[in-house]
Order: sequence, then structure tokens, then C-alpha cells
Amino acid sequence: MRNMSDDHTHVQEFFTARAAAWDSRFPDDGPAFAAAVAELGLREGDRVLDAGCGTGRALPPLRAAVGPSGLVLGADLTPAMLEAAVRAGRGADGQLLLADVTALPLRPESLDAVFAAGLVAHLPDPAENLRELARVVRRDGMLALFHPIGRAALAARQGRQITPGDLRAEPNLRPLLAGSGWRMTSYVDEDDRFLALAVRDS
Repeated sequence: MRNMSDDHTHVQEFFTARAAAWDSRFPDDGPAFAAAVAELGLREGDRVLDAGCGTGRALPPLRAAVGPSGLVLGADLTPAMLEAAVRAGRGADGQLLLADVTALPLRPESLDAVFAAGLVAHLPDPAENLRELARVVRRDGMLALFHPIGRAALAARQGRQITPGDLRAEPNLRPLLAGSGWRMTSYVDEDDRFLALAVRDS
């Protein structure tokens, strides 16, 4: 059995080492984030969480989508990432929480949607952790699992091959979501983006 605290320590160490330079490594991702947020279909006044928000690149488009009356939360496990979000001025677009997305300090069904960029690969127990995201979203609320480049392009960037066991492969992700309270409604895996959308259905 995996030790959750070991998983969390590893994730924190990985992102702490990269936080300061994160945005400068990926300077052109803004439009891709905005396009993915647009597909969530958020409305004025909605309540949305950026789960594993990192430096907060999704927060400005999320704020624009829900307007001044909406609620935007950004939760991340790594203090250095949240500090980078504040330095980038993104703290003005959402309320930043130092929080573990596997155990959120939020009431059940308190949100309309969750946006998660690059999160799935870092979840210690994906089925259980996606169930936690479902817990905080109202019935028929939305989940977006996003990455600004597709699986093949990401693997090439990291010098590896895609494996059949990749959680983000559609044959793996669809049943994973279904077992966690979500129903996948669309799946796109292209060179310039990965985006799986799901609706909370249980």
C-alpha cells in the first residue's frame, strides 16, 4: 500500500524546485488555458475550483467566465507555487488555498465546476481522488481535465513513450471517471492540447 504522505512530499519537492521558473518555461500557454476554460460553459455567478492550480494560469480566464459575482478558488499543495501565483498577480482573480485536492476543505456540492490542469498524473489514488472532486461539485456540475499539450507531445518532450497504462488514455480514463462519480462527455488528445470533459452524475 502506498504511503500518501510520501506521495505528497514527492509532489511538493517536484513543484517547489520548479515553481519560480514555471511560467517562463511555458510562456505561450495562456490562450490554451482560456480555450479550455471556455469549454466548461461557466456562467456569471458560478463557483469554480482550479484543483492543483500551480501558478494560477487558469485563474484569469476562470474569473472572466464567472464574473465579479462568481467564486474562483485555486487550491495547491505546494506553497512555492501559490507564492508564484501571487507574484504573477493572479491572487486578484481567485482565492488561493494551500490545500490538498485529495481532501478539500469544502462542503459537499458547493461548486459548479472543477478545472484541473496536469493533475491526474500526480494523484496518489486517482479513483478516490476524483471521487473527492465529485463530492464538492453539484449534480450535473462539470470537470475539465486539461493539459496544454497532448499525451504524445508531452511524452516526446519528456523523452519517453506513451504506455497502454497511461491514465489519460481514453479507454482508461472513461471507466476511471465513471467509477468516481463522473460521466465523460468529450475527449480531445491532439498535439496542442489534451481536454477531457465530464459531468457529475451520481
